[in-house]
Amino acid sequence: MSTFVEQLISDHVGHVQLRRPDLHNAFNEKVIKQLTDAYRELDGRDDVRAIVLSGEGKSFCAGADLNWMQKMVDYTHEENVADAGQLASMLNVIRCCSKPTIARVHGSVFGGGVGLVAACDVSVALDRAVFCLSEVKLGIAPAIIMPFLTEKMLPAAVQRYALTAERFDGDEAKRVGLVAETVGTVDELDAEVGRIVEAIKETGPCAVAACKGLVREVRGGDFDAALKAMTHRIAELRASDEGQEGLKAFLEKRNPGWRG
Repeated sequence: MSTFVEQLISDHVGHVQLRRPDLHNAFNEKVIKQLTDAYRELDGRDDVRAIVLSGEGKSFCAGADLNWMQKMVDYTHEENVADAGQLASMLNVIRCCSKPTIARVHGSVFGGGVGLVAACDVSVALDRAVFCLSEVKLGIAPAIIMPFLTEKMLPAAVQRYALTAERFDGDEAKRVGLVAETVGTVDELDAEVGRIVEAIKETGPCAVAACKGLVREVRGGDFDAALKAMTHRIAELRASDEGQEGLKAFLEKRNPGWRG
């Protein structure tokens, strides 16, 4: 199997990097599995205090890749549910990891890539990074990532950007709660991520794990039930007439029927 996710440990920090720079780190079923395995392994290591997620090349993560989307066109409802369940599980493994998780964000962050940012505890982004919840342009919806978005972002912002698929920059992502900090240069990005990591190293590992559990507990609501429901909802949307038209139009590089 090709390695699309690099994993290493340095000075008690787990580094996870998406390594498909030619495809802007877009993910498919292999990337999803490798990310899931990486976080599960690092979560179980006593010598890891924090995990930093980054992307190689020009982009952090551009969402789903074209070949993976091509497969979705012909999926049955059951196959769509199983496929969506793998993405949901990966994001929730990151969200529920007992180690603090940090996203180092630059370049393009589209669709499921925004979900990756939302699943992490703390995200630092370049102010010129470009975010987009692009799913409605394909006749579907950001269903799987919606529970993660609503935990992080202002409700009005989720509603606006999920409905319009407008692009927004790092400063707007900070304003609406998706990222914690923005900086102007790559050097500043690395420095800020490093500062947060060093702060985490001063804390008690068990206390931090307990805090993560408490935050999820006091937020309330049945997150797992909502996430499971979304896997079925996205399966329905992918298989709908509009979803099929949107995906095919995107893959065929043409306007979908609703744009004339």
